[in-house]
Amino acid sequence: MYTTASEAEALIVSLKSLFFDLQQADVAVCPPFPYLMLASKALSGSRIGLGAQNMYWEPEGAFTGEVSPKMLKDAGCEFVIVGHSERRQFFGETDASVNKKVLKALETGLKPIVCVGETLAERESGKTEHVVETQINGCFRDLSADGMKAVTVAYEPVWAIGTGKTATPEQAQDVHRFIRGLLCGAFGKGTGESIRIQYGGSVKPDNAKLLLSQPDIDGALVGGASLKAESFAAIVRAAV
Repeated sequence: MYTTASEAEALIVSLKSLFFDLQQADVAVCPPFPYLMLASKALSGSRIGLGAQNMYWEPEGAFTGEVSPKMLKDAGCEFVIVGHSERRQFFGETDASVNKKVLKALETGLKPIVCVGETLAERESGKTEHVVETQINGCFRDLSADGMKAVTVAYEPVWAIGTGKTATPEQAQDVHRFIRGLLCGAFGKGTGESIRIQYGGSVKPDNAKLLLSQPDIDGALVGGASLKAESFAAIVRAAV
């Protein structure tokens, strides 16, 4: 929940200039709802994709304050983040509600970026794998292998979001490998190995290369470091 309209547009203009010839990495931005139409126009002519930070699972109706997947498509979105830890922490989202959003996003032609991850208390009590497995099973209930091909999974340890703490590359890789195994088991080896699994949690230019060099870390869900074009660009360059 950052930027004014003019700041959002300036950020996109800066990113376009930095990524004008980008071919080796997929990049998308997910601004707040009021700036989606502005962002869509500003991104015209670039290879940078557009996503939203959340959605509701109904196409329309008396759901005051919510935004539908149909509205997101109309605003130019290709992606939507669902189940972010802050949505779970502050707004009561559950695996069941995330599952509804994933299914409806896919039905509407949006590509969901689905967040999973444990709290500090859960990690310290040795429950990381149990928590993540429960989230994976709940969030992807009733999805087909074909549907999963359009999904990105984002592992974001809650204890590393906005805290300045970051999972070590080894810690992150351990969980990513575990998630990869769950996806292969649930949707088949070919599909499981092809699904993009991002890491999110205080990703910065100085730690991005080590994180992204891990075999099962396919990208980053960038938070605070995406608010400045140069730091976001440095993370993209690390990915390349």
